[in-house]
Amino acid sequence: MTLTDLARPKVNLFLHVTGKRIDGYHLLESLAVFVEGGDRLTVQEGDALSLFETGPFAADTGCNSANLVMKAADLLRKECGISKGARLLLEKNLPVASGIGGGSADAAAALRLLNKHWSLNLPESDLADFGLRLGADVPVCIASQSTLMRGIGEKLETVRPLPDLAILLVNPGISVSTPSIFKALRIEEETPSLQQFETARDQKAFIQALKNLRNDLEPPAIKLVPEISDLLDILKRCEKALLSRMSGSGATCFALFNSLKDAKEAEESVSALKPDWWTFASTFRA
Repeated sequence: MTLTDLARPKVNLFLHVTGKRIDGYHLLESLAVFVEGGDRLTVQEGDALSLFETGPFAADTGCNSANLVMKAADLLRKECGISKGARLLLEKNLPVASGIGGGSADAAAALRLLNKHWSLNLPESDLADFGLRLGADVPVCIASQSTLMRGIGEKLETVRPLPDLAILLVNPGISVSTPSIFKALRIEEETPSLQQFETARDQKAFIQALKNLRNDLEPPAIKLVPEISDLLDILKRCEKALLSRMSGSGATCFALFNSLKDAKEAEESVSALKPDWWTFASTFRA
């Protein structure tokens, strides 16, 4: 039996750091959306548990034992008392350590696929609990739907359908250390209210609400990686861009557009200017 699933990139349309726990974990408030496309994970029958990687970013993921896909498989097998193996094939299309949850999405895809492959029939809530043990972003990647995240990422609230929008993701080919970004974080303003976001019903109101929110990790990321500021300036100059911002802890940034056509035209412009940058134009997952 062969099963395949997408590990979709997670984009933080806004991200507020609202506090810090005693154990050092930061408390967040963020709207996560998922983009159609991404890494592709396949599971096949196998006597042992193994992982094979292909794709443009396969060489950047490190050794197999450190890959979140293998960690997810090992955890699920141990906790559920599984002695069977599986052959996992990961097509790595998303840049590594880039603020779009690629590794977390891969781990979530592994949990979903192996849950079926090994006929465990676990509910999504159980998979999310396992995912939290692998990383704060894994639980939201289990369902891969537009979600308001709180806490360290474990408090999830599904949001109403968002207005139809397209998105352009751009990464300048720089990996960013999330711990370094949080270490450099300084918040001098109060957390913006979500009231306008919660009441926005059409695209215009939604974009305006997002403009009044922010990514608290953007300033420290720019301080450590000045290229992010250049990237954002390029996206802001895209003729039909409605909003541009950094996702997660960077260095991937995004711009929102009315249509996929507009996003692809902007992608062509960015690629002509910066041919070495990674770009991806798509739409949100429904």
